[in-house]
Amino acid sequence: MALGLQHLERVCGDNGAVPDIEVTYADALSDRVARAESQRAALTAAIEETRAARSLMFADDEHDPDGSTASLDQARDVALLEQTERTLSELAEAQRRLASGTYGRCELCGGTIPSERMLARPETRRCVVCAATEEGRRRGRS
Repeated sequence: MALGLQHLERVCGDNGAVPDIEVTYADALSDRVARAESQRAALTAAIEETRAARSLMFADDEHDPDGSTASLDQARDVALLEQTERTLSELAEAQRRLASGTYGRCELCGGTIPSERMLARPETRRCVVCAATEEGRRRGRS
């Protein structure tokens, strides 16, 4: 969040005028970071709760009717936590791009990413066309 504020201080200049879209982007990034941090805290607590509960259960998940459910819950929460950590990393990178003035530019074609996309996915690095092309390539390799 601090990177967005530093950028806003830099672009304000002497008259204090800030481009509205820059403020909107900084706010969208800050909101998304706050939600992701909240999700990370909830998932971390859920993982710890599951670990604590499992320590009171049988060690043999195969024969314990609740063991497999607890294992699945923990695996799901760990996967969601990993995704949340990736999202936070992407958001931090987006804040750096905002501070450097490259936010809203597609990293592949260099074109402007529409503001609607930037507001829907503030961490995005690609325009819709390049993102779809990249996704198609990735699916083709699978």
